[in-house]
Amino acid sequence: MSNELHHAINAQINAELWSAYLYLAMSLDAEAKGHKGVANWFFIQFKEEQDHARIFMNYLNSRDCKVVLEPIAPVPSEWGSVLEMFQQTLQHEKKVTAMINNLAAIAKADNDFASVNRLAWFIDEQVEEEESARDMI
Repeated sequence: MSNELHHAINAQINAELWSAYLYLAMSLDAEAKGHKGVANWFFIQFKEEQDHARIFMNYLNSRDCKVVLEPIAPVPSEWGSVLEMFQQTLQHEKKVTAMINNLAAIAKADNDFASVNRLAWFIDEQVEEEESARDMI
């Protein structure tokens, strides 16, 4: 694996953990405002993002690449409405899609077909994530 892809995947791990933190904050805010179903939806997203980070960690380990954890930037703790939460979710998932696509472009340029194959799952997952957020809006 190239150094560029290795570092980009480490950055993606941090992004996935930040996403988990964001969705946990949304879950807690929704719960505090009495939106239990919304809180549950975001809590499920929180766990999925943790799983995504772990998949990337396992992949780097399988390729004998070191996982480097960086500090997680702060996330908002309150939203004006449930609609605002889902609008921000869609915006965020579009950003994550762009990051995953960038990883795939690096892997393709490197002729790293193992990574191209691993990233195909994430590309498909991002289509589902964006669709889910749009459906909630």
